[in-house]
Amino acid sequence: MSKPKVLISDALSPAAVQIFKDRGVEVDFQPNLGKDKDKLADIIGDYDGLAIRSATKATAKIIERAKRLKVIGRAGIGVDNVEIPAATAKGIIVMNTPFGNSITTAEHAITMMLSLAREIPQADAFCPSPSPAKLTPAAGR
Repeated sequence: MSKPKVLISDALSPAAVQIFKDRGVEVDFQPNLGKDKDKLADIIGDYDGLAIRSATKATAKIIERAKRLKVIGRAGIGVDNVEIPAATAKGIIVMNTPFGNSITTAEHAITMMLSLAREIPQADAFCPSPSPAKLTPAAGR
């Protein structure tokens, strides 16, 4: 039995790519491919899985040409960039990772609360804007 073959068509961290490899999956990492719908449509027929983020749009045309595709995994919240009816009609599972950004979101929320508690927005509004001369590095220094 051959190894499953997954195309990663958007930028993912090296750790994510390594997870696939550690589990015996053959990975084709092409982080800029998602922007080129025609090229993606030309090669998608060779893969069992497609891992995407926001740049790749899994359109009906692409899904139609995906002869071996069994799963589309979206690294992030939502699957609005996948044509679900087309995938469902071909028996392709579509999944996402809705909690992938939860820690970052929590950190941001706490930072914003601390900013409000310390009145940072008000302090920023109170300070006069620097003149353009103060923003330009001095010549010869």
